[in-house]
Amino acid sequence: MNIAFRTDASSQIGTGHFMRCLTLAVGLKQHGIQIRFVSRNLPDHLHNMLATKGMELVLLKNNVNDSQIDNLAHSAWLGISQAQDAQDTIQALSGQSWDWLIVDHYALDTRWETAMRETAKQIMVIDDIADRQHECDVLLDQNFYSDMQTRYSGKVPAHCQLLLGPRYVLLREEFRTLREQIKPHTGEVKRLLVFFGGVDADNYTGLAIKALADIASKEMHIDVVIGVQHPCRAEIELQCATQEFVCHVQTDKMAELMAAADLAIGAGGSSTWERCCLGLPTLALSIAENQRKVIIAAAEAGLLYAPSGDAYILELISRHVLALLENPILLKLMSTAAMNAVDGKGLMRVIDILAINQITIRQATELDVQPLFEWRNHSTIRAVSHHKSPISWHEHLTWLHDVLNDQHRELLIGECGTQPVGVVRFDLEGAVAEVSIYLVPNAGFKGQGRHLLLMAEQWLIENHPDTNCVRACVLSKNKASERLFMASYYQQQNIFYQKELIKVNPR
Repeated sequence: MNIAFRTDASSQIGTGHFMRCLTLAVGLKQHGIQIRFVSRNLPDHLHNMLATKGMELVLLKNNVNDSQIDNLAHSAWLGISQAQDAQDTIQALSGQSWDWLIVDHYALDTRWETAMRETAKQIMVIDDIADRQHECDVLLDQNFYSDMQTRYSGKVPAHCQLLLGPRYVLLREEFRTLREQIKPHTGEVKRLLVFFGGVDADNYTGLAIKALADIASKEMHIDVVIGVQHPCRAEIELQCATQEFVCHVQTDKMAELMAAADLAIGAGGSSTWERCCLGLPTLALSIAENQRKVIIAAAEAGLLYAPSGDAYILELISRHVLALLENPILLKLMSTAAMNAVDGKGLMRVIDILAINQITIRQATELDVQPLFEWRNHSTIRAVSHHKSPISWHEHLTWLHDVLNDQHRELLIGECGTQPVGVVRFDLEGAVAEVSIYLVPNAGFKGQGRHLLLMAEQWLIENHPDTNCVRACVLSKNKASERLFMASYYQQQNIFYQKELIKVNPR
């Protein structure tokens, strides 16, 4: 599979759009998918970030035009017309077929997406402001809104699949991993984290440091995180040194810092869901208009604390931090509600949808006899099979004939386009199906076993609705299959022991 991303980052745009695309791209690349980014505005340190992760990048010429050529609220972010950007992006993606084009940009809408239809088989839009029309197959809005289910009514095609809410939030793997090791926050606040995003153009960070300098006890550990391009970086580093706060610049340890903290002060955006995933109680401030509704809705649901009022920011932070420090019960309630809302598995869910949409399932026929014989006898398949000896042609013919004519067995082949991905067999007994699965050897679909299995399960549901349970028997040394079934939400039920008896001649 080949997947392209169109997104930008700058002091005006921020880095949030780029970072959530990068999170998705890293997850996709781990499944063997080829990734290419196309950007017009991207700081050098983000170029380097893509390079270190083995991602392709095509930079478009930055011919900035100050006038808003199109009629969108954020057209100035693009700097040129959507038509010109589409032409440039088509050229950047030429020479290769693309299974998905993923676009995360407030300045692009249905006009740009329609122009890209001949370049990519399918288009996914990442959005969170719902202020324009889209031409896409999947739309992801990972934020929490009170009107979440109706925000995109009439703004996407009828066939578009909507992925709405924190269930689909794109979080890096370390957040999901750390979440499994922590519980909701309890007790007093001993460690506090300040983070207002990768850019923080209005320097809310500096105001938070001033507020904490007056109210925080000497025993409290305070971590301050800023991006490498923060406009007041030198001033903030000096403030932290003076107050004996710890300043982290462009850290890759954000998950660890959040897991260690008892309270956070920060903005909306994607960091909201990172904090929720790890149960970190938060005093949240809206530093951009597109964050306001998200923060209000999340506060109403008890996921964070969002003070209102027209007080000076410095005074507002001081007053409400003191209130939270004195209210451990509220902090615990926030922490629990936040963890319940965000389970950290959103990235996996989105990857499943992108990959599953590429795999189709069909029943095997007699015409598949030759490839099935070759695949089953391949050394890598025999090594993880219950019967490791090569199968003769006659045995194979008999087996295939029996399977195809047995109403209690289903032999399925998954395909991506015209290319076979793998084989799934279900043996049915009442409401239970036992599954066997393997990928076609050397076919280039490494990492797609989970998606093949999920699609086969969906086929089973549609064609055998009375089946309500699937089980798998895995050899003890087949660690890859163990990982596959555990990642596909199978639960270990029994452990079987087997011993080969060695017969000796009696004396």
